[in-house]
Amino acid sequence: MTSSRDELTGEIQQRMIRFIAGVILYNHAVSAKVGLGASDSQFMTLLQTYGPLTPRQLAEHTGLTSGTITGVIDRLESHGFVTREHDPADRRKVVVTPSTQAIQDKLVPLYAEQGQSMQAVLASRSVAELRVISDFLADSVNSSEAHS
Repeated sequence: MTSSRDELTGEIQQRMIRFIAGVILYNHAVSAKVGLGASDSQFMTLLQTYGPLTPRQLAEHTGLTSGTITGVIDRLESHGFVTREHDPADRRKVVVTPSTQAIQDKLVPLYAEQGQSMQAVLASRSVAELRVISDFLADSVNSSEAHS
């Protein structure tokens, strides 16, 4: 058991790295099962987090070129995961919208076991521990977004 603050901080950072790597690998495996590329699931995450986005906004979030963005959107659209729609505020723009039905039908079942495992881990924690975990994750997300 680690005792010093520095040791504990290092341990937390290493566990977060392993957790993130595991999630990324799992997402890649899920993407492969539904015929998508490894990074395509990240686009789905962006769309589910922020809602409909323009291709330009997707490029800004990912740092990818417009050509790459178009290819990803084409793949997601061909599998029914997104639709392109005219922006109601500016019909010259196109927004990419996630398909809730396709996500429910094709992706949710593939994440069910992972979700159940996470629920089991969380169920073993007290409400006070859950607050600490939630605060830590919120701070981590905010810090990450501030530096991207």
